[in-house]
Amino acid sequence: MRRQKHREPAHPGRILREYYIKPLNLTITKLAETLSVSIKALSAIVNEKKRVTPDMALRLAMAFGKTPEFWWNLQNNYDLYLAQQRSTEWQKIPKINMELSSV
Repeated sequence: MRRQKHREPAHPGRILREYYIKPLNLTITKLAETLSVSIKALSAIVNEKKRVTPDMALRLAMAFGKTPEFWWNLQNNYDLYLAQQRSTEWQKIPKINMELSSV
């Protein structure tokens, strides 16, 4: 597997901030209240300090009419990119032959 050179995917907090909060003139306080989460928790996501959890993905999906998978995939793509950039140990893993031998 060759490391692909892609640009860093957007953190879901950036997507939330730039495509939902700003255009809709929402405040963190109002959105946190709508989502029934703490201001601190939502602020950490919007400021790209914390991840979107499965629970938060469900809440965001309900609030904005997207699927939970949309939010979850944004987070997973971001996390996978970071893992690929932070370490090369995964590249040393040998490929396992998956062909079944005849007995």
